[in-house]
Amino acid sequence: MIGIIFFVPSISNLNEDKSCFMIEHNLTVRLASPRGFCAGVDRAIQIVEECLKKYGSPVYVRHEIVHNRFVVESLEAKGAIFVDELEEVPAGVPVIFSAHGVPKAIPKEAERRNLVYLDATCPLVSKVHIAAERHYRNDRHIILIGHAGHPEVIGTMGQLPSGSISLVETINDVPKLCVPKDKSLAYITQTTLSLDDTKAVIEALEGRFPNLIGPAKQDICYATTNRQQAVKTISIGCDALIVIGAPNSSNSKRLVEVAAMNGCPDSRLIQRASDIEWNWLATKKVLGVTAGASAPEVLVEEVLQACKDRFNVTVEEVTITREDVIFKLPKELAK
Repeated sequence: MIGIIFFVPSISNLNEDKSCFMIEHNLTVRLASPRGFCAGVDRAIQIVEECLKKYGSPVYVRHEIVHNRFVVESLEAKGAIFVDELEEVPAGVPVIFSAHGVPKAIPKEAERRNLVYLDATCPLVSKVHIAAERHYRNDRHIILIGHAGHPEVIGTMGQLPSGSISLVETINDVPKLCVPKDKSLAYITQTTLSLDDTKAVIEALEGRFPNLIGPAKQDICYATTNRQQAVKTISIGCDALIVIGAPNSSNSKRLVEVAAMNGCPDSRLIQRASDIEWNWLATKKVLGVTAGASAPEVLVEEVLQACKDRFNVTVEEVTITREDVIFKLPKELAK
């Protein structure tokens, strides 16, 4: 039986004052590795920081450089200004395009306005763009597996003329997909999808279109793959699992889904430690912890410390692989 003692004037203050929350409770934290920043996110953040050093403040960034408020606010404190559209960028200051990629119309507009711009698009997203252009040159109609409205999908579809790409979100979209009858077909995917869900969609597409052309190597990036495999590994045996990431982060939301489908249905997405409902964890014995590809390690450390402040914590790091990928900065910023 778990003994719980609250030294609080009001239970409503429970989550706000950690000194008033005392539980004699043993908690094992299974920490997934790899987790957190990928090479594309790290490169994008470096581009903003190096641009600030080279050009001074302010530097404008079109959309969130990566999907994480902590990262965005940290860069804002250094002099970056984030805007929704290019028209908000004044003349004479540099602008950076986010890691998710942009439609071709955006750099063309920047050139028309004589803006200095730097492209922080992840090289693995750029690889998908290049594949789409190659299929288009070969007179193929392209099927893009991805989430409607996501910046990466908008950027990828914006590489080619309207109508060149058809979007498929789920396996249920496959039977009703309309494609040109006079063209061969090829598919590409968003880089941050669920491996299992995407596999099912591809199998359905290949069942309907036997001659469908796919990439030589999957488009889902190494970091998404590794983080999902790590979550699969730690989920079995966990009573609960926390994914640290933003609610608009595709790869972070997929980690929650992967955990739920692989042995830990009680999984939640949080942005940082202050979002944790401590009463929820009071009866858990094994907690899985991971972070999406745009969440910095400092937020993982924050969650671990918050747990240690409240429970008797034992941390077990579970490593499935080591990552050593590094992407070069644009030549404009190379030292």
